[in-house]
Amino acid sequence: MQAGQPTPTTAAPASRWQRILSYRLLLVLAVVIFGLDQVTKLWIIERMPLGSYGPGESITVIPGFFYLVHVGNTGAAWSMLTGKSTLLAFIAIITLAGIYFFRSTLGLRDRLAQIAFGLLCGGIVGNLVDRIQHQHVVDFLDFHFGSYVYPTFNVADSAICVGVVLYLWHSFKTQPAAVAEKS
Repeated sequence: MQAGQPTPTTAAPASRWQRILSYRLLLVLAVVIFGLDQVTKLWIIERMPLGSYGPGESITVIPGFFYLVHVGNTGAAWSMLTGKSTLLAFIAIITLAGIYFFRSTLGLRDRLAQIAFGLLCGGIVGNLVDRIQHQHVVDFLDFHFGSYVYPTFNVADSAICVGVVLYLWHSFKTQPAAVAEKS
């Protein structure tokens, strides 16, 4: 080392809490989404019997457009894999483990990625709890667009969809920058 040059410093390794806190936005958002999802589902469960759907059984929020119902979905989005709730619970657990183990590769230190995965994780855990507790997911948001009836969904489903869209946007936004750096 030459005189007049600063001595290189080695940073102390981050403690476990520091590493956990670097994902605080993701964790807080996941807990908020999970809580909101479970509170809304509990409200529906306490007020409407399972299978409440259609005139006289649903709660009209906006006539001809938005209703609250109480249905059980043993499948995934749009009732795909209906009756495979155990398989879907297993897939949810594998997905959460994958997110944890590949967090560096997924870029989860980035703020937008943390928001996307906070929404995803909160939604996945919310629906996973339903599958374990009720053997189906509690769906209650029912929208009608003229003669088209959109598949009934819940807060967790909404969070998952928004999380996926945000992460795709984040991926497309950061990919050109990564390619430009390599050039």
